[in-house]
Amino acid sequence: MKRFAVVIGLCALVCAPGARAQEPPAPSMRGETLHRMTLLRAAPGRLLDLVAAVKGRGLVLRHSQGDQWDLMVLAPVAGYGDLAGAPPLADTALVAWQEDELVRGPDVARLDGFAAGGLYHIEMFVALAGRRGELVREREMENAYLAALGRPRNAIFVREFGASWDAFTLGPYRSWKHFAERDDIPPERSAAAARAAGFEGDDRIGPYLRSLIQSHHDTLATPVR
Repeated sequence: MKRFAVVIGLCALVCAPGARAQEPPAPSMRGETLHRMTLLRAAPGRLLDLVAAVKGRGLVLRHSQGDQWDLMVLAPVAGYGDLAGAPPLADTALVAWQEDELVRGPDVARLDGFAAGGLYHIEMFVALAGRRGELVREREMENAYLAALGRPRNAIFVREFGASWDAFTLGPYRSWKHFAERDDIPPERSAAAARAAGFEGDDRIGPYLRSLIQSHHDTLATPVR
């Protein structure tokens, strides 16, 4: 009888009017997909040729404001073996400077907002010694903060081999206007979201981040499609 009563109670909870099935969890903004991330600066006068050469080679982002590179190419790879003997992304005559890194992160093609993004906010970090784990955790906390405000979350990529960046994040926005809508959020709502995410306040997010890093580069970029 006791077991029967428990079953009836569960049925009443699940089948009650207005009850909803549990929603599936949102896709993680981290992941274990291996990617090759390449930064490229075009040889003088060859930018459009370089853009044409790398178009379709992955997620290709063209610098608009911020860092000194022209293009970021982010492409998943099956494994390290696929990189052996792989041809260059573009003719060396088109490239004045190049930096490569292998990172682990999510499959961005499966994340909301990435396929249709018209603007991407890119943040790249070199962590203080021994603080990379805390840096990645800070990025996750900031994603919780952004989600609470209804803002796009950042895909998080963590270095496995190559250049000096310990981690970088990509945040997709529909447009420049969408990116600027952050200013429309009431201060009290922003402060509450920051505290719920684990920060002391929204004015402490930046100082806490900077306590974990040696350097931090921001770039706004548009997709090459």
